[in-house]
Amino acid sequence: MPVAPPRPRDLPLGPLRAFEAAARLGGFKAAAEELGVTPGAVTAQIKALEAAVGVRLFDRTARGVRLTAEGARAAPGLTAAFDRLRAAMQDLRGAGGQGVVHVAALPSLAQLWLSPRLPALHRALGVTVSITAVEAPPNLKRQPYDLCLFYGPEPQGRLADDVIFPVCAPGLAARLSAPEDLAGVPCLSDSTWTGDWDAWAALAMPGRAFTPRGPVFSLYALAVEAAVNGGGVLMGHAALVEPLLAKGALVEPFALRVTLPRGLRLWASRPGPTARRVMRWLAQEAPRGIGF
Repeated sequence: MPVAPPRPRDLPLGPLRAFEAAARLGGFKAAAEELGVTPGAVTAQIKALEAAVGVRLFDRTARGVRLTAEGARAAPGLTAAFDRLRAAMQDLRGAGGQGVVHVAALPSLAQLWLSPRLPALHRALGVTVSITAVEAPPNLKRQPYDLCLFYGPEPQGRLADDVIFPVCAPGLAARLSAPEDLAGVPCLSDSTWTGDWDAWAALAMPGRAFTPRGPVFSLYALAVEAAVNGGGVLMGHAALVEPLLAKGALVEPFALRVTLPRGLRLWASRPGPTARRVMRWLAQEAPRGIGF
């Protein structure tokens, strides 16, 4: 009867993923943020992996961590392997053409542009869309989203230009006859788009120094609500405020609109059939539809 040695145990997937993320991102904290765990958990997983393979993968220093020669040799292969695994998972999720389409979106776009369209999208396609509001586009090779909806300068997947102009409640607009009158009223700002007032004022008031004076909001939707309630003049983004203009809840006190280099973008890494249907439908709903 042949006698075989015990089969070597496979390396655990979790520590391998933690090591790959830390190696690619250059630190345990960044890896923890991407993986949705604590830095301590990443540290523990990498220690477990080092114990399992019998080699140190990172040098720990006062300034952070640095890959050892052994870690640097292993990292590219693991990154390629996890890229292929993620692609295979996306193919499996999209194979049936059904299920939920997961969208990562800028909070303002999630609340003011995408969410109002979901009932009509569901009636038209019978598709359920799940939205996660995040401040920055995720890496679609690493995180389980089908689509991304953000503003950006890239032309690929552009649904509409980002056109900006001041908006306010009708009662406040009656006090504004020229752009210079903005110095006497609150000008609302959003922490995401800090340079929009400067971009508009440079064309509306050339040669004049202008600093918006008013509250700064962490969420654009809160700033929009404040503007609707008469709290001040907001730099509006056409894709986000046009419905309120159509209802008369907001008005444009001035005629000047400025088109910024960035635009409203919708993109995917490896969209399945259902995600492609959602992309096409949303493109038709955008101010300037494009094909996918």
